[in-house]
Amino acid sequence: MKPAQAVETSERFTRRIYKRVRRAQMIDSITPHERSTSGMAGAVAMLLAAALGTLAPAMANAQVATSAAPAPASTGAAAPPQEGEGAALAKKVNNPISDLVSVPFQMNWENGINPQHQTRFILNIQPVVPFSLNEDWNMIARVITPIVSQPPLFAGGTPTSGVGDVLASFFFSPTKGDITWGVGPAISVPSTAQPTLGTEKWSAGPTVVVLKQQSGWTYGALGFQVWSFAGNANRPDVSQMFLQPFLLYTTKSLWTIGVQSESTANWKASAGDTWNVPVNVLLSKLSSFGVFPASYQFGGGYFVAKPQNGATWKIRAGLTILLPKKK
Repeated sequence: MKPAQAVETSERFTRRIYKRVRRAQMIDSITPHERSTSGMAGAVAMLLAAALGTLAPAMANAQVATSAAPAPASTGAAAPPQEGEGAALAKKVNNPISDLVSVPFQMNWENGINPQHQTRFILNIQPVVPFSLNEDWNMIARVITPIVSQPPLFAGGTPTSGVGDVLASFFFSPTKGDITWGVGPAISVPSTAQPTLGTEKWSAGPTVVVLKQQSGWTYGALGFQVWSFAGNANRPDVSQMFLQPFLLYTTKSLWTIGVQSESTANWKASAGDTWNVPVNVLLSKLSSFGVFPASYQFGGGYFVAKPQNGATWKIRAGLTILLPKKK
């Protein structure tokens, strides 16, 4: 696909989503509550459409760059990255605010939910798009859209599924320095009226990441704190922290093993339900996905602290599609 064709396809897709959202908002027969839910869903649809519109040119450029080097005739797929190129890509994959466009798909099976020890499935779609502001600074946009399917969380409850609250983070990061860091705002966008899937609150606060990479090692931490400032007045206010320390090592054969946590603290919850702390061990391999380089991941985790009826252990599988800059 040529760059112009990719952009044109994205524009048609965006217009189609916009028209569907407008039609949904113009239906007079829906209730005020349904209209509110439709509006939030429309906002999420427009956000995803805009993200696709942003990513399309980058994907087109990556396709052009890849087409310069013919793929192996036997499979039609791109060859895995060479050692030098692969090491550089693996280093960028391990850096959450690198200057590399990527589209991770992260699948989580969280087990031990509710007294019946059932399973919740979460698919996180989290594209990362860097923007060069000048020679000294980049701005990196990260959007996380969770798609959730979960069993009842309490007696008498019902299973639910849908899109959870969307988190958008924007990191301003210097392009030079031995230590990589970025700071900026994080915004949580309400995207569901299901009480067990989202907060129905707009929330915002600061986010920061600091990391060091040397001799195959990557170590650091990412975190944010958000507070609600608007939304459904009948829902509790939000004050939530996220903290992700990580330690990774990449071998010369482009395998990466790591240990990390994705801890959350709900400061509005009762004392026994404040913390949710998994410890995850993950293994990933840099290879290819069609014409794109990609990272495949598998691992699991155990929750050393959890709220009532929360998960006790998890399994994770992931695919991160990489879109290197055109050379």
